[in-house]
Amino acid sequence: MPLNLIKLCVGVDDIGQLARSQKRRLAEARKAGVPAELKHVTRHRPKRADELLDGGSLYWVIRGVVRVRQRLVELRKLEDPDRGTVCALMLHPELVTTYPRRFRAFQGWRYFPGEDAPADAPPGWDSDGLPPELETELRELGLL
Repeated sequence: MPLNLIKLCVGVDDIGQLARSQKRRLAEARKAGVPAELKHVTRHRPKRADELLDGGSLYWVIRGVVRVRQRLVELRKLEDPDRGTVCALMLHPELVTTYPRRFRAFQGWRYFPGEDAPADAPPGWDSDGLPPELETELRELGLL
């Protein structure tokens, strides 16, 4: 199983908002004439980079629930004028919806072994419009 990362998606309320935000950033990059790439910049480069890039993803925790993932395509060293050397987690643009899983708050990113990660939801999957918190609780109780 691949090694993954997990990260809080701060300030985002749902998958649609994350998708719109990323789409807007790509459009702004194109307009500015720079490569349209999705990245999340972090201070420290993961030491287990080879394992992460062998099929790993970044799992996003949205409002306390793992909801979506994006495949990691590269870990890129960048120089930031304010922070010095940083690491850009380069992300595939496809957002893959997962079955929801509650996850407590933490700072930064964490390694997330594949056996601990929630399964991908099937294409077109919909939770019948249930609020994410209720859906997560029902799934944890084995009712969904």
